[in-house]
Amino acid sequence: MRKYILKRILLSIVILFFVTLIIYTLMRCLPTSYIEGIARQKSMQPGSKSYEEWMAQLTAMYNMDKGIIPGFISWWGSIFRGDFGDSWFYTVPVIEKFNEVIWLSFIMGAISLVLELIIAIPLGILAATKQYSKTDYAITVIALAGISLPTFFFASLMKLVFSVRLGWFDLFGLVGRNHEQLTEWGKFLDKANHLVLPIVVLVVISIGGLMRYTRTNMLEVLNSDYIRTARAKGLSERKVIYHHAFRNTLIPLVTIVGGSLPGLFSGALITETLFSIPGIGYTSFHAMVGGDIPFSMFYLTFLAVLTLAGNLIADILYAVVDPRVRIA
Repeated sequence: MRKYILKRILLSIVILFFVTLIIYTLMRCLPTSYIEGIARQKSMQPGSKSYEEWMAQLTAMYNMDKGIIPGFISWWGSIFRGDFGDSWFYTVPVIEKFNEVIWLSFIMGAISLVLELIIAIPLGILAATKQYSKTDYAITVIALAGISLPTFFFASLMKLVFSVRLGWFDLFGLVGRNHEQLTEWGKFLDKANHLVLPIVVLVVISIGGLMRYTRTNMLEVLNSDYIRTARAKGLSERKVIYHHAFRNTLIPLVTIVGGSLPGLFSGALITETLFSIPGIGYTSFHAMVGGDIPFSMFYLTFLAVLTLAGNLIADILYAVVDPRVRIA
């Protein structure tokens, strides 16, 4: 296992190298020079340096005075030192801004993932065990609705009903108007109240696919010969389903869950933007729109690392959920 993990990590580093090369090349090939815009903006500030001086400083700082390959190698050297430069849009170091917003996205992602697993997997198993019943049809309709609903439409619908019509939640933001006058517990409840709708949106649009996937795999397992043999031996239906069938259903589910793990840190760009929740998705969206190349390059690299880590975790979990799977 240790040798396999080490081999996968080394392979992931190679893949990451080429992915970051593509990211760097695309950023260098942008048709508009954002550095010129930033230099012009900074030179117009009172007491600032001239446009030419800012251009020379920014060009040298981000290796734009070199070719793509030399500039990329210098950028990779900065990555190993943990230096991603300063954000042009937020005017603070990229890592500092990242640390400021990542944990809010992680909390939202973790809560929504736990709720998704708690809701989707039992409902998928229930639909499979009651195939072609009213329960199965009802769960299928819910799943298809979750799969089909666009995030922006469902989020807007939730805001219309629960914020505009009922007035239960604020339309956007993380805190209310009177947040500073509240006690510590009141501030916590205020933030929790503002996160209810975004988390509901994330859960509803995610459970459909997992429910259908669980149902399909559970039906395949329930029709296997060893399940019929277990029933013929007189085992209870509960033991057949949850002890024998469900364990084998876990293997394909691990792929889905492992792929969902990067989402804990990558943020929900559309949902966070619609509700103005200052997480990593919302922050990266405004950075990209504002032409913030350092933050955009960091965020894209961060997503690549998360994807590679999620695939590695999924492969390791195969051996955890099924003793028959051995990594050699």
